[in-house]
Amino acid sequence: MKMFKYSFGLLLSAIVLLSSCRDFVEPNVPYSTFDTAAYLRTIDRTSTTFNFFELGSSNFALTLEAVDAEDGATVETVEIRVRHRRLIPGVGLEYTPALASEDVLVRTLQASDFAPNDESRFLRTSFTIPALDAIQAVGLTPEDIEGGDSFEFRLVLNDRFGRAFTNTNLSGNVSGGTFYASPFFYNVSVICPSDLGGTYNFESSNMSSAFGSCEGTITGTSTWTPDSGTPGTYEVSDGTFGFWDCYGDSWDDGEAFMADACGSLTMSGSDKYGDSYSMVVTDSSPESFTFVWTNSSSETGTVTIFAQDGKPLPPIN
Repeated sequence: MKMFKYSFGLLLSAIVLLSSCRDFVEPNVPYSTFDTAAYLRTIDRTSTTFNFFELGSSNFALTLEAVDAEDGATVETVEIRVRHRRLIPGVGLEYTPALASEDVLVRTLQASDFAPNDESRFLRTSFTIPALDAIQAVGLTPEDIEGGDSFEFRLVLNDRFGRAFTNTNLSGNVSGGTFYASPFFYNVSVICPSDLGGTYNFESSNMSSAFGSCEGTITGTSTWTPDSGTPGTYEVSDGTFGFWDCYGDSWDDGEAFMADACGSLTMSGSDKYGDSYSMVVTDSSPESFTFVWTNSSSETGTVTIFAQDGKPLPPIN
C-alpha cells in the first residue's frame, strides 16, 4: 500500500509538471503567421574572374536558387549592380562610381527567369554578365582597366510584398554559412594568367663586363620553372643566358627569377657571388621578346627569347 501511494504521488507530480510546462509555452504563438524572408543560394560560381588579356570574352556568371516560403515564387526581380575598385599604392582604394554614390544597375532578372530544376524544389536561374557590359556600366572603357582591379557585384532581391534583400540586411550565417551560401555580394578580380613556364631557345648578344666584351652571339636553351609559392614567378636556369661561357665560368647555385605581372616582366635574384640582377624589355611580339639584363657587377647582355613549339608569347613589356 505504501508502494502504491508512493508511485501514485510520483505520477501525480509528473502530470502536474508536464501540465505546467505545457502552459508555459502555450500562449498560442502564431507560428503560421511569422514573417519569412528570402535569399539567393549560390549553386555554382561559373565564372568569377575577368582575364585582363581577354576582356572581350570574360564573364561574371552564377547559378542561383531562390529560397523562400513559396519555394522561390515570391521573387519579383533581382537587380545585379556593379562598382569598379582599384587599389592605388600609397593612396588607398578608388571606386567608380565613388562610394558616396550608389553602385550602378547592369542587369535585372525577372521572376520568369527562375525555373524548376531536377535537384531541389526551389526555383533556379543562371546568368552571365560580360566584362564589357560591366565596364561600360560604370562609365569606363577596356583601356581604363588594369590588372589587379576588381568589380564588386551586388544583388538585390525584390519580392512581391515590396521588400528588398541584399548584403546590407542579412545575417552572417546567411551570407557566409555553407548551407545558405548567400552573400548577395561577389568580388570579380581582373587577373592576368601567366603561362611562361617551359624551355625556350635564346640568343645572347652585346655581352660585356668590366673585364671586356664577349664578341658575337651565344645560343642555347633557357628553362623557366614556375615558383609554386608565388604565381607568375619563374626561376631561370641561367641568369646570364650563357654570358659566363665566355669566362669558362658556370651559373651553378645562383638563383635568378622572372616575375610576370600582367605582362610586365621583371628580373630579380642573385648569382653565386652575391651580385643582384635586373632587366628591361626592349621589344616584344608573339614570336619573341628581347630584353637587356644587368647585374651589380656591371655585367650585361641583350637576350632574345623565342616562342616555344609555335605557342605565341603573351604581350610583354
